[in-house]
Amino acid sequence: QQTILDGYIAQVTAAINSVASAAADLGAVKNRISTNSEFVKSLMDSVDRGIGQLVDADMNQESTRLSALQVQQQLGVQALSIANNSSQSILSLFR
Repeated sequence: QQTILDGYIAQVTAAINSVASAAADLGAVKNRISTNSEFVKSLMDSVDRGIGQLVDADMNQESTRLSALQVQQQLGVQALSIANNSSQSILSLFR
């Protein structure tokens, strides 16, 4: 009888150890998942900030480019106006 009980106790002890080991493994996996989840959230925030900075940079660059083109256009109009006035001044000398 005692031998049978000792066998049952050994089996129960082995089962308890197995469950404890599985629980420890689950805890480790949970910690890894939690860490990975935090990393992914941080990475998503970084990507969002990066995209925002790229869009802002593109907007600033395009705004500067538009201003430069507008200045070029205004200078072109002024150059044509000066050229027209110069030719009219030269023509008035011949009159």
